[in-house]
Amino acid sequence: MQDLNDMLYFAEVAERGGFAAAGRALGIPKSRLSRRVAELEARLGVRLLNRTTRSLSLTEVGQAYLRHCLALREAAQAAQETVEQVYSEPRGTVRLACPVTLAQSVVGELLPDFLARHPAVRVEMQVGNRVVNVVEEGVDIALRVRSQLDEAGSLVVKRLGEGVQWLVASPAQLARQGQPATLAQLQDMDTLAMSAADGRASLVLHGPGGRQETLHFSPRYVADDLLTLRFAALAGTGLCWLPDYLCAADIAAGRLVRVLPGWAPARGIVHAVFASRRGLAPAVRSLLDFLGEELPARVRLCQAQQAAYTSSG
Repeated sequence: MQDLNDMLYFAEVAERGGFAAAGRALGIPKSRLSRRVAELEARLGVRLLNRTTRSLSLTEVGQAYLRHCLALREAAQAAQETVEQVYSEPRGTVRLACPVTLAQSVVGELLPDFLARHPAVRVEMQVGNRVVNVVEEGVDIALRVRSQLDEAGSLVVKRLGEGVQWLVASPAQLARQGQPATLAQLQDMDTLAMSAADGRASLVLHGPGGRQETLHFSPRYVADDLLTLRFAALAGTGLCWLPDYLCAADIAAGRLVRVLPGWAPARGIVHAVFASRRGLAPAVRSLLDFLGEELPARVRLCQAQQAAYTSSG
């Protein structure tokens, strides 16, 4: 049977450009390393390396063989890391970036439970809506909410769940201005929005039967923070689209009422962006796994609260 170590030795020699450098990296005498690679070539019946007194280069078949050797080495390293992660207690600092609303409504409530489970872990969370550069800013995990998954280049993207937005109003506002039955009737009602250009806002909505409409309206109150808009909606200032996880409890308690439930903006995909699956510290991997379990559970809770509210109504 072929000795797989010889494949790893060959990969080191090829990557480091010589037997001496590879021998130093592996802690193996140059002569032994040269002999093992020569034995590998003899077993394969091909020449993998072109050797001269001054240089070393790969043959054409050596280049093809190297790709398989590198894949083998990566698989072996990944297997070792898997074992180490299973038996290694998560510890150290995890640097997390999180949007404001997600932090204040979901993640902020979940993290104490994570920290209670892993007493040797610290979390430093940056709360803000700025898109952070994970690599340059030394952030382990960046949470984002987008209608589409980010194109993150060399970064890894992990989908954590989906959130929907509901149009809500307070019972007091509906008593004052009536319950709208169509999108057009929203034009006569007080509304809230995160942004408005020259006093006008627009929102693409998806409705029954795959219909799509663009709603144009003039919000009475504009604030670029969803938690602030929630306070205004509770006070009866205007109607507002809010993430389900931010307003489900208010709806279940009767503090807010869903309006035009058949219409909503595109779903928001909650996802994590991080540098690499390989070599993740146990603490980082544990937090990713925790969020992967708990965020979808929070979505299911919002759906259950809404279903209970609908059936009771």
